[in-house]
Amino acid sequence: MSVPSFAMANPVSAVLGYALDGMSYRQNTIADNLANIDTPGFRATSVDFESVLSSAIGAGSTSSLGSRLAGAAPITEATQTPVGVNGNNVDLRKESLDAMQTQYTYQLVARAVTDRFSLVSTVAAGQ
Repeated sequence: MSVPSFAMANPVSAVLGYALDGMSYRQNTIADNLANIDTPGFRATSVDFESVLSSAIGAGSTSSLGSRLAGAAPITEATQTPVGVNGNNVDLRKESLDAMQTQYTYQLVARAVTDRFSLVSTVAAGQ
C-alpha cells in the first residue's frame, strides 16, 4: 500500500489514508474468499492492517509517521476456520459479518477524511 505524498507531512492524513487502503484490501480479500466458497481445497485468508498501523504510530515521532506507513504492508494470513470435507474453510456467516463490519468502518473513516478536508478548506478560505 502506498501513502500519498501530501500525507507524508501530515500524520493524521497518513493514518486515515492507510486505514482506508487497509479496509479496501480487506474487502477485496473477503470478496475473494466468498468467490471461492465452493472451491475444493481453498483456504480463506484474513487481513490485519490495524496492528501494523498501531506499531507505526507507536514507533516514534509523528513527523516520520508517513514514511513509516509508506513501506508498511498489511499482514495477510490463513484463517483458523475449521476445514470442511472438501478441504475448504470459507465460512459464509463469518465472511458476511466481516464484510459488513469493514464497510461500516470504511464509511466512518471516509467521513472523517471528508470532515478533515472540509475543515482545511474552511480555514484556507479564511472563514
